[in-house]
Amino acid sequence: MAMSSRLINLLKRQFPGWDDASVSANDLLNDAIIQGDQREHLEQDKKLLEEAEDTGGDEITREARRRLKEAAEQSLRSLKVIQGGRCPKCGEHIRQHLFAEVCDSCGWNSYEIPRTGSVKIHLLSSDAVLEGERAYTLKDGTILLLRNDAVIARLRREAVSWIEYLWPEDELEQRRKRVLDHLTVKCSWCEKVCDPEIDGFHVVQVAFGANQERFSFCSD
Repeated sequence: MAMSSRLINLLKRQFPGWDDASVSANDLLNDAIIQGDQREHLEQDKKLLEEAEDTGGDEITREARRRLKEAAEQSLRSLKVIQGGRCPKCGEHIRQHLFAEVCDSCGWNSYEIPRTGSVKIHLLSSDAVLEGERAYTLKDGTILLLRNDAVIARLRREAVSWIEYLWPEDELEQRRKRVLDHLTVKCSWCEKVCDPEIDGFHVVQVAFGANQERFSFCSD
């Protein structure tokens, strides 16, 4: 996985002995850098797949449930490919940043946008700027701008110069803290911070019915 210099420096601060071959630290990183929307979708898909098979309902309902589970399985497969540092579209290596993943080969990308900030669309033919809460770029290039959960503008790709996302500094800091929290592992026994690269560190997963709990221990 190709990582940005900021991400590499973050890992080195968290794990002084870290290098590209540090499997345990990289496993933690794979979990920590899942983007916000990806993490929410991951939990929804896992919950859907863990549900007991329901054979009730009419044929249309059963077919809908089957398609939902197939879509959830495909989403999880794609996420595993991304966590492995590969593009889910073309299979080439992706470049990983704290809040974005980009494939140089085919242009696939995934990135976080501010949830409390706003978005500005700068028009190509004038100095006019449209502002909203969220913008969506559709497959055909059309851009939808939303405010108060309603579409306030529909723009052709040719009419747009660039899109600006306004990040509040406190939200950026919260996102960084979230990544650090996922990179920080506390021992389930002594509650001290673990170093995943030292001898004796291990993770135990225990299943309680349909639920799984993960316990980390700093030494044997």
